[in-house]
Amino acid sequence: MFIWATPNSRVLSLWFRMQAKIIMMIKTLLVTLGFLISGCVGIPANVKAVQGFDANRYLGTWYEIARLDNSFETGLEQISAHYSLREDGGLRVLNRGYDPDQRIWKEAEGKAFFVGPPTEGRLKVSFFGPFYGAYNVIGLDENYGYSLVSGPDYSYLWILSRTPQLPDTVQKQLVAKAKQLGFDTDKLIYVKQ
Repeated sequence: MFIWATPNSRVLSLWFRMQAKIIMMIKTLLVTLGFLISGCVGIPANVKAVQGFDANRYLGTWYEIARLDNSFETGLEQISAHYSLREDGGLRVLNRGYDPDQRIWKEAEGKAFFVGPPTEGRLKVSFFGPFYGAYNVIGLDENYGYSLVSGPDYSYLWILSRTPQLPDTVQKQLVAKAKQLGFDTDKLIYVKQ
């Protein structure tokens, strides 16, 4: 013979409160993750991306002239990035740099997509699966000969050129612009090309 026990109303009440708390914790976690992920593709405060951006003119090879140091490029020389079109409308990104200590070339292939309209120089780039970082074109020569690029905050900055060297006057102008925008240009690393 089976005896069916009727659940105590206190137990049921506790059970439903626990479920409600678990659901609230999951929602909070999802919202927090959303903010973290979207924050990685942001743009520094008071910095504007280039308007009238033309991705087709940006394609090709760019040489890194200077940067704020970051863990994924530390110690590398002769750094370049090559951009080409992808079939899905995004850009293929191939970064390359020489490690003089190990005497090897290092490459990383990624993909980039526009964050907003394709006429605004704001992209998100990924080299590691579903995680994206900001690629904000914040300065660009009208002939697409050099550019100033930032990450999501003031700790990421690159000066890029179509040629391995940039005229000193242009380089000084780009550094001055970056400093005016709030970047710590005293910490720039000038890349050996």
